[in-house]
Amino acid sequence: MEKLIIRGGNKLEGKVRVPGGKNTVLPILAATIISGKKSVIKDCPKISDVELTIEILKDLGCKVEWDGNDIIVDSDNVFNAEIKEELMQKMRSSVIFLGALISRMNRAKTSYPGGCELGLRPIDLHIKSFLKMGISVTESHGYIICDGKNRKETEIHLDFPSVGATENIMLAASSLKGKTTIINAAKEPEIVDLQEFLIKMGVNVKGAGTSIVEIEGTTEFKDVTHTIIPDRIVASTYMAAAAITGGKVEIENVCINHIGSVISAFNEIGTVVVPVDKKTILAVGNKRIKPLNLIRTSPYPGFPTDVQSVLTAVLSVSKGTSMVVESIFEQRFKLVEELVKMGADITVNEKCAVIKGVPALSGAKVVAPDLRSGAALCVAALFAEGETEISNLHYIKRGYEDLGENLKKLGADIEKVTLEG
Repeated sequence: MEKLIIRGGNKLEGKVRVPGGKNTVLPILAATIISGKKSVIKDCPKISDVELTIEILKDLGCKVEWDGNDIIVDSDNVFNAEIKEELMQKMRSSVIFLGALISRMNRAKTSYPGGCELGLRPIDLHIKSFLKMGISVTESHGYIICDGKNRKETEIHLDFPSVGATENIMLAASSLKGKTTIINAAKEPEIVDLQEFLIKMGVNVKGAGTSIVEIEGTTEFKDVTHTIIPDRIVASTYMAAAAITGGKVEIENVCINHIGSVISAFNEIGTVVVPVDKKTILAVGNKRIKPLNLIRTSPYPGFPTDVQSVLTAVLSVSKGTSMVVESIFEQRFKLVEELVKMGADITVNEKCAVIKGVPALSGAKVVAPDLRSGAALCVAALFAEGETEISNLHYIKRGYEDLGENLKKLGADIEKVTLEG
């Protein structure tokens, strides 16, 4: 078992580079199986979710190799349309393989996906969309079995702009003749990046980044080389680390227009975030962290739910009272119980957290309940007096490449310890 030991009080200063995005690379890696060609995916983060995705690709018949931060996938010999239950249970986003397998094999079989426990994250929208496309979906004994032989062009109206459902439809339609139209599609940058990859592969896709996405599939696929866009959530985490320590951190490899709502929120609490160049920002913390009257998570371009946890950690030591409304995941506030152990004054009522800023946090033994909460506990520990011990690091490894080591390079007093048993 590994734990992070963080002794708070140090200002963070220096430069840190953001790798390619977790939420972007996973659907693009899934998409590589559709073509039967060679795909080179550049600037992939070295995180456990990517490692697991590679396991799935190999189990389906792909040849996969790492070369630095590039992943080379040859999907010529895909033979399997069933993903093992033990692989599905480790990662929520593995559900994205359904659309890719339907496109390549006309069928797919998986168990229900796992991942972080953030409450109900139903895949009803995915299944409803598949049915609209003429895909037969059978649910039996915890398995989802899809038959895509009778896929047809159609228009799909999503009840909610789900990122995963939008991606799954795009993948399932990639080899389908005719036009598939998604109404109320998710607008996230990850959708745009997937569109760019599919276009390079030979699929005619347009509209990503708007509420209407159109896909005209093909069977004439091409080899692809594609660079993953920077991880906007990781960039936001380093912004939070600078904010809470009153530090000065230059964050490289950033798509500034992807984090507009985050920069706005941090500017409002007194952190100065300014561009250095087209792909670099400078975050300068202020000793006096101001509260936020109200911030509400919402689909892009609103404030991202994945950044809510690290912002909550920063607001816990603001000089005033803040209110955070979580409108995406009902269990995103699992973090609060751990922050309270450190001395935070936070009250949660259903989807709303009232955060009364305290002048100091104290080091404590805390447990990361999920990926983003784990990062937020690291942020809080940077400020806390004394020593904070964070366990359940496997969650953090799902989305962050060497978070502890990168914080240490910026000046944090941090070490990783391995315990027996």
